[in-house]
Amino acid sequence: MVKITFPDGSVREYEQGVTGLQIAESISPALARNVVSCGVNGETVELNRPINEDASVELYKFEDEEGKHTFWHTSAHLLAEALQELYPGIQFGFGPAIENGFFYDVMPKAGDVISENDFPKIEAKMMELAKRDEPVVRKDISKADALKEFKADGQDYKCEHIEQDLEDGTISTYTQGNFTDLCRGPHLVSTGIIKAVKITSVAGAFWRGDAKREQMTRIYGISFPKKKMLDEYLVMLEEAKKRDHRKIGKEMDLFFFSERVGKGLPIWLPKGTELRLRLQDMLRKIQTRFGYQEVITPHIGSKNLYVTSGHYAHYGKDSFQPIHTPEEDEEYMLKPMNCPHHCEVFAWRPRSYKDLPLRIAEFGTVYRYEKSGELHGLTRVRSFTQDDAHIFCRPDQVKAEFLRVMDIIQAVFNIFDFQDFEAQISLRDPNDKEKYIGSDEVWEESETAIKEACAEKGLNARVELGEAAFYGPKLDFMVKDALGRRWQLGTIQVDYNLPQRFKLEYTDEDNTKKVPVMIHRAPFGSMERFVAVLIEHTAGHFPLWLTPDQVAILPISEKYNDYARQVAKYLDTQGVRATLDDRNEKIGRKIRDNEIKRVPYMIIVGEKEAADGLVSMRKQGGGEQATMTMEEFAKRVNAEVADMLKAADIAPKD
Repeated sequence: MVKITFPDGSVREYEQGVTGLQIAESISPALARNVVSCGVNGETVELNRPINEDASVELYKFEDEEGKHTFWHTSAHLLAEALQELYPGIQFGFGPAIENGFFYDVMPKAGDVISENDFPKIEAKMMELAKRDEPVVRKDISKADALKEFKADGQDYKCEHIEQDLEDGTISTYTQGNFTDLCRGPHLVSTGIIKAVKITSVAGAFWRGDAKREQMTRIYGISFPKKKMLDEYLVMLEEAKKRDHRKIGKEMDLFFFSERVGKGLPIWLPKGTELRLRLQDMLRKIQTRFGYQEVITPHIGSKNLYVTSGHYAHYGKDSFQPIHTPEEDEEYMLKPMNCPHHCEVFAWRPRSYKDLPLRIAEFGTVYRYEKSGELHGLTRVRSFTQDDAHIFCRPDQVKAEFLRVMDIIQAVFNIFDFQDFEAQISLRDPNDKEKYIGSDEVWEESETAIKEACAEKGLNARVELGEAAFYGPKLDFMVKDALGRRWQLGTIQVDYNLPQRFKLEYTDEDNTKKVPVMIHRAPFGSMERFVAVLIEHTAGHFPLWLTPDQVAILPISEKYNDYARQVAKYLDTQGVRATLDDRNEKIGRKIRDNEIKRVPYMIIVGEKEAADGLVSMRKQGGGEQATMTMEEFAKRVNAEVADMLKAADIAPKD
């Protein structure tokens, strides 16, 4: 018999060799119908994998992240099986599950091209194969046999992968129908559970991500256990297209990209700049109350700075290359991170325990080379500004600093009405401590501090072992937007590495020299990515306090332009941001155009308004309409803004 421990702590005994599916059947037939994979001692495996010893078991449905991964992993193999039948002679690269679906990199034989026109027949073939309900069979295989098998199939890329990456004794294959693939798994027990598929896009992708190698065809898709789920997903996709930050950013004149300036280098237009600066000012006010000191550091740094920090070894080859000056052996780099500069700020004069915690903040622009094909609007760029801060503190201060940072992040989420978020605590792998730096003592102290901070805040954070950075544990915040998509925004990280590399120290109370703990934190993450998420979350309908134009003033005809200018001038004196639309257009056209620009309020002025000193207010989207004095309107807008910003009016409790 084996003892199976469930997530709620309950324990049941089963016959040795019991499978995840049998466990599910013992609980309920309904669960057995819906479960797709299971976790055994933290490892996701197939439902038919025997369990031969006592274990902790978790059953995953499609709704679970692990379940989706299994489902989409098998769907990638189903895609490959379909392509094998449709395009004889096709070669396969890699085909993983991704956050939303799966893809497969393939090389069709000479003369074959896969385009969007082929999507329907690929989908049809996948569903034809799925209906056969083919079992997915795992097999452990030697390196020699794997090479022999894939050479016989003419799969050159698979053979290269086997030769270069895989060790004998670690290789397994999965077979369904006439298709066999190299894979570690896990997979569905059979393909019949896949009830709906959609091929979403096709793109080019270099083999192994190497621009010097062959360009393959990358086919993206997504699948579901119910057709209804696919229908809902397609509706969401259509809504996502409407909310695309690139489209809305253009409509609202926020930012653009120029090929002449360079790929992945955003240029912020006046309205976008206003919005961004307003975001910075809001956070800056909070940070000031929390004891942060702001600095400005150069956009470049000596190569030696990044050799010391370790960033050169990490980013050097795949990043922007060093800048050479006329002086021999003098090299500079575009900064990929602000941390090394902030370490130098700490080091510039002797520090005492009385100076700690030292909180250094910067809206610092950094540069990282991203491949052209991976660039995407503001979410994946080569130049971005981090709302960065680094806290240097004693080990016993880590918990308190975590609590303070969590307060700031919570305030930011409240301001933007991000109510649906989750947190993840990433800890080191207790069974593989060799890959981490720092003593057991400081790791335990920091990990305990993070857990206690989350408990104190009532934050039900997911704990992931082995997900910590090599330099320390971290806490990440994932936000769900209006469409249910997850975005990682806020992050807090503990770092023992950089203080050691830079030989940072402070004089402790007992007059000994100690190395400070460094905490990295960024509530927004980056200004670019945050603005992109905010655009798509709100569909461009920004909070009134943030939006570039709060009011559009629309005179009915040119006769009332002077009065409209008078209104605009008054609103400006009251701190209300107004734009005047004095084009010689019909009022209906002006209203439609300003609706597209997502201006929250429109003021329409004509004969009656000009005569009586009034304004006719209209809320965006055809909402509330009312007539009032310009003074009353200005008070209304400012009161609404003040109410929205109450969430930012926080201060440390200590």
